[in-house]
Amino acid sequence: MTRTSPLPHRVAVVAFDGMTPFHLSVPCLVFGTRPGPGARPAFELSVCGAGPEAPLATSAGFGIVPQHGLEALAGADIVVMPAWHDDCRPAPLALLDALRAAHRRGASIVALCLGAFPVAEAGLLDGRTAATHWAATAELARRHPRVRVDPDVLYVDDGDVLTSAGAAAGIDCCLHLLRRLCGAEAANHVARMLVVAPHRQGGQAQFIERPLPVSPSDGRLAAVLEWVTRHLAQEHAIDGLAERAAMSRRNFTRHFRQATGTSLKQWLLAQRLAHARRMLESGDAAIEVVAQEAGFGSALSLRQHFRTTLQTTPAAYRKAFRRDAGPAAPG
Repeated sequence: MTRTSPLPHRVAVVAFDGMTPFHLSVPCLVFGTRPGPGARPAFELSVCGAGPEAPLATSAGFGIVPQHGLEALAGADIVVMPAWHDDCRPAPLALLDALRAAHRRGASIVALCLGAFPVAEAGLLDGRTAATHWAATAELARRHPRVRVDPDVLYVDDGDVLTSAGAAAGIDCCLHLLRRLCGAEAANHVARMLVVAPHRQGGQAQFIERPLPVSPSDGRLAAVLEWVTRHLAQEHAIDGLAERAAMSRRNFTRHFRQATGTSLKQWLLAQRLAHARRMLESGDAAIEVVAQEAGFGSALSLRQHFRTTLQTTPAAYRKAFRRDAGPAAPG
């Protein structure tokens, strides 16, 4: 987990000639939205041109004029490569050198969609697991055999380097980083402002066949999942939830996978962690109480999951992200 800083995190987003505007807008929207009503901006955002072209052409037929060049990467805490050319062409040496220098200096590198190609070309994915758009995973693996390309995930957080699948997964990846830096409540607020899901796990499959209810059975499933999020302290098994949804176990399992892209066990863990984080950020309940209300059963179990998933403890998380200055319960 990265602790919060009193100063805004400086984010440099790389733009290039011929890019798709939507890809550029993803990090700009996530990191450019205030993380709460009346909150100070948590990020200082700069769009940086990858070449001398001005204005930069876009695939939508209009141009953009970045206020900065690659020299701005030298002062960034986070560098985002939001996409790359569809033909995955080699990146210019100046861009590769700027990415390497930023990473050596300690900046986090975020490669969204095909942005993994220049980041891999710079050598920053060697020995790491990485994601990219499903249609380009084989090509990324072929060109960069030292990169462990995972074709089945939305995004990969490898600490100082993050990668994601396609454009929508880029939103998930940026929200994940926002959550890591500023806490769950800040990320949830930004997600609400953008009207997107507040949290999809990185290990979730890229293919979600029907993300919105389109049939009566899907509507029943959505109602059951909403009920589960209000009763996380209870034990939940597939058979009981299938009965509540008036489905067979097999039908419920199939619809659940189609709707969420993950298993019930992993989905429940994500909901419980999110609930625990909100409680830690907004209240002073003892860790044992947080564990019980979130459905972990014991403080030990909560600590183990926090350590595995967030690389921190509940007490350290509360200290980093507590929204008030009052005394916190030990844990």
